[in-house]
Amino acid sequence: MTASTVGEGERIFSTGAHVAHILRFEAGLARAEARAGIIPNEAASAIADTCRVDLFDLAALERDGLHAGTLAIPLVQQLIARVPVAARPYVHWGATSQDAIDTARALQMREGLDVLVADLVGASDVLATLAESHRLSVMPGRTLLQQAVPITFGLKAARWLGAVSRQIPVLRTLRHDALVLQFGGAAGTLAALGKHGQEVAELLAAELALPLPDLPWHAERDRPARVVVALGVTAGIIAKIARDLVLMAQTEVAELAEGVAPGKGTSSAMPQKRNPVDATNAIAAAQLAIGTVPVVLSAMAQEHERGAGGWQTEWTAIPDAFRHMMRAAMHLRCSLDALDVRADRMRVNLEEASGTLMAESLSTALAAHVGRPEAMRLTANVVEQAFRARMTLREAVSRDTHVSALLQGWELDRALDPAAYLGSTNALIDRALRSWREVREATAE
Repeated sequence: MTASTVGEGERIFSTGAHVAHILRFEAGLARAEARAGIIPNEAASAIADTCRVDLFDLAALERDGLHAGTLAIPLVQQLIARVPVAARPYVHWGATSQDAIDTARALQMREGLDVLVADLVGASDVLATLAESHRLSVMPGRTLLQQAVPITFGLKAARWLGAVSRQIPVLRTLRHDALVLQFGGAAGTLAALGKHGQEVAELLAAELALPLPDLPWHAERDRPARVVVALGVTAGIIAKIARDLVLMAQTEVAELAEGVAPGKGTSSAMPQKRNPVDATNAIAAAQLAIGTVPVVLSAMAQEHERGAGGWQTEWTAIPDAFRHMMRAAMHLRCSLDALDVRADRMRVNLEEASGTLMAESLSTALAAHVGRPEAMRLTANVVEQAFRARMTLREAVSRDTHVSALLQGWELDRALDPAAYLGSTNALIDRALRSWREVREATAE
C-alpha cells in the first residue's frame, strides 16, 4: 500500500463523489417510481440519463448549497433544468433533500469501509508474518514503561494482530447493518407517494443495493454514529500499535526501525536521525479520527422529525473521520511493511537493569522450596543488592549464600534464562494466528 490510499479517501469523500452518489439516488428513484407505475418510463429514462456528474457545475452547487441549506436543493434545480421539459415534473418525486444526502453518504461510507477493511487486512497479514517469524525473538516485556518479564516479539506482534483483526468483522458487519437506504419524504411518512410508498422504497433499495430499514431514520442517527464509533475504536488500536513502534525505535531502546527510503525520517538539522515518521503520522491521524467521535455522538440529539444543526454537523465530521482513519491505516501499514526488527538488540536489552526482569522467575523457583512470601522477600533482597552494587542478578544470587544454597545449578540457570520463562507464548501466538486465518477466510468470501 502507498499514499494512494490517502488519495482514495479524498476521492471517496470529495464533493464530486458526493454529487455523483446523490445523482445515483435520483436516477434510482426515477427508475423505481417508473417500475411502480407512478411516473412515465420515458421520464425515468430521461432523468437517469441526465444523472451524470460531468453535466453539473460543482462550484455552483457548493456556492448555492450554502445559501439553500443543503447541496441537494440546487442539485435538483440543476437536474430539472437539464432534463427534457416533459420529464421535469417527475424529478425528485416524493423525496426530500435528506433522503438524497443521507443515502449518498451511506454509499460513500460503504466504499470507505471497503477500502479501510482492505488496508486492515493487509496490515494484519504483515503482523501475522511478524508473529510467526519472531516466535523465538526474546525481548523485555514492559509494564508502566519499565522492564517486567521476558516476552517475544512474536507475541507482541500477535497481540497487535488480535486487536486489528477483531475490528475487521465489526466494520464488515456495519457495512451491511448500518449503511442503509434513507427514504421517508418530508417527515418520514412517504405521504407524497400515497399507497405506493413502501413499494417504491423496496425498489429503490434494490436499485442502489442498500438494505431497506424498517423505518426512515432522519432524526435517529444511531447508524452513522455506530460507524464513526467503530472507526474511533479502530483508530485507538492503530494509535496503540504505532506508539509501541515509536517507543521501540528510541535510540536507547533501538529494537525496531522503520524501513529506509530516500528522504524518509531525516532531520533538517541532525544528520544522524532516522525518525519513525510513518508511526508518528499514524498516531496523529488516529487521534484526529478519534476526535470526530464525540462530535458525531453529540449530534445525535436531534429535534423532532428533522434535525437543526446536528445533521449538518455530520456533513463535515463523518468524511473527516474516514479521511483521518484511512490516513492512519496507511501510515501504519507503511511503517510495518519494511520494519527493521533488531532481535539482537532485544536480547541485549534483556540485560538492562542488571537482568532483574528475571526476578519473578527467580522468586517462582524459590517458592517451590520456601513458599511464596519468603521467596518474594529473598528475591527482593538480591535485586536490591544487584542495584546497589551495580552487578547482575546472577552475580547477586551467587553472593547470597542462602539463595544459592536453595537452588541447584540447573535450577538457577533455568530461573535466570529469559527463553525458559515464556509460559504459554507459543500457544497464544498459535491462537492469534488461527483466529486471524478465520477472519481472513470470512473476509475473502
